[in-house]
Amino acid sequence: MTGRTLLVIKIGGGAAIDHAAYAHFATDLASMGEPAVIVHGGNAEFSRLSAALGMPPRMITSASGRVTRYTDRATMDAMLMAYCGKVNKTVVGAFQAAGLNAVGLSGMDGRVAAGRRKPMLRGTEDGKPKVLRDDHAGTIETLDPRLVRLLLDADYVPVLTPPALGEDGVPINVDGDKLALALATELGAAALLFFSDTPGLLRDVRDETTLIREIDAADPASALAAADGRMVVKVEAALGAIARGVGRVVFADARVERPVSRALAGEGTVVRG
Repeated sequence: MTGRTLLVIKIGGGAAIDHAAYAHFATDLASMGEPAVIVHGGNAEFSRLSAALGMPPRMITSASGRVTRYTDRATMDAMLMAYCGKVNKTVVGAFQAAGLNAVGLSGMDGRVAAGRRKPMLRGTEDGKPKVLRDDHAGTIETLDPRLVRLLLDADYVPVLTPPALGEDGVPINVDGDKLALALATELGAAALLFFSDTPGLLRDVRDETTLIREIDAADPASALAAADGRMVVKVEAALGAIARGVGRVVFADARVERPVSRALAGEGTVVRG
């Protein structure tokens, strides 16, 4: 990897991001020849599988308005099947087909990402107050990049996904954007690119013409004010990346051809340091 520019790429888990989209990422990266670490989500497949198993998603809204998926043991089993199984191997297959030697991992493997479960999940569900103590969600407390570096140095493409490793070997559901942020900062990435099923950050999430072209990391209050709902976590991750020395952060569209090249050329929402 010596002398080349490392990219950390987070690919969201929306329903519109499918095998064809993964293939576009793979062929684009293969043509560029730069090393990359991929972090992917799997929310749409997770929800589909949970529903098929008779476990529709339970969403808890915190006092601050953030919506979190409640992850009990059975739901975590479904998450492992969706994220570490079907989605991870679909991404790996697309990259292998493009000639990139991808290796699929979770944050648990090699203790890449470790943390602890939250003691309780407090909020409202369907308007009713809830306090849940068996949630498997948590936060990343330590990140060990040695396995990822070994793979990069051997010209593999690491493809990572939550969960992280919890106490006593228990998997914990952690935010994929924060996993990407932690990897980008620990590995000294030149760029952190967030891809989803929108053109970038939108002022109105229902209107793709309301794309925000640029965010000033020097004005975090305005940057966060421009975000809505789930995008708040993404903006926080972007601001954290710039503050920790990542050279470039872009929010871009995962549904287009040559997605990485276009993001690096400035398409989407560019976070300026």
